[in-house]
Amino acid sequence: MQTCHFCDRLQAEINRFCVQCGRRLDGTAERTSSAGPRATSPGQLNLSILYGMVAALILALLFPPWETPPNQTPEFLGMHFILSPPAAEAVVSRMLLTIELVTIAIAGMYGAFLFRTK
Repeated sequence: MQTCHFCDRLQAEINRFCVQCGRRLDGTAERTSSAGPRATSPGQLNLSILYGMVAALILALLFPPWETPPNQTPEFLGMHFILSPPAAEAVVSRMLLTIELVTIAIAGMYGAFLFRTK
């Protein structure tokens, strides 16, 4: 067991900081001020990238990937407006649409985090 030099509380040997006052137990001087723990701001996400992600998600929903009906051989028919399919029996490819939406969302969140403002 070790004792904190500031508040005289017994601490376990594995502790590097006092659980009572929060100061270092090895006796070295602290780099921060004595006002308490420093509040660090990690930054704010880049809103313009988030707005771009929302716009891309809306466009992905309006222009979904179309494929041939299940009774025909699988074929990608392209990206057409949702109200004007490329063929009368064409269906929206749910798998491709899910992959597209998830990829846009992950890329948008990562980009907003990567280019966050400080």
